[in-house]
Amino acid sequence: MKFTYYGQSCFLLEGAGKKLLFDPFITHNPLAKDVDVAAIEADYILVSHGHGDHVADLAMLAKQTGATVIAMPEVVTWAKKQGIEKFHEMNFGKFTFDWGTVRMVVATHSSSLPDGGYGGNPAGFVLEIDGKQIYFAGDTGLTIEMKVLADIYNLDYAILPIGGNYTMDVDDALIATKYFDCDKVIGVHYNTFPVIEIDTKVALDKFSRENKTLLLPEIGETIDL
Repeated sequence: MKFTYYGQSCFLLEGAGKKLLFDPFITHNPLAKDVDVAAIEADYILVSHGHGDHVADLAMLAKQTGATVIAMPEVVTWAKKQGIEKFHEMNFGKFTFDWGTVRMVVATHSSSLPDGGYGGNPAGFVLEIDGKQIYFAGDTGLTIEMKVLADIYNLDYAILPIGGNYTMDVDDALIATKYFDCDKVIGVHYNTFPVIEIDTKVALDKFSRENKTLLLPEIGETIDL
């Protein structure tokens, strides 16, 4: 599998012959100015919640790629108004696609839409794809409900917010890895705005001291999972 980072919480997973794009926020992110948005391809776009830094490019990229949008019903209702036509509505539960399984799980956050409307429940995703189990937490604080994931999955990777203020910080993310028993983390949702800036060396050192791996790919970088 391949992981390509586009900044903030936007990334692409490639596996099982499919391209899955998450939380598209690129053109409004100055740190992602060198990303060639026109070259992005996707079969599915998964949206964790309705905030602008997760859906700003949803309409544009869904139309460009012809992707099917997977999101909460309230986000889908808003997206339909933006002219998007292909959807798979979900809520907290599991669905098996022809390429793998998606479970939407609880995230402790808020969710409103760019027009001010209600964005439904914020969520994360657990994917079973290409023989791997990958957890994307979405925007969330540390929550005891993460512990249930250890009863269901043997996670290979967790994609976690680490910027603090709106979400978990590095210390909380480390605690979370003990809740769901996963030692390999890809950090997202940091450094985009001053309030979520972190010292990446300190973050890497903290994970290393706990014998855990924190991956912080550069924007535009692709890594193998």
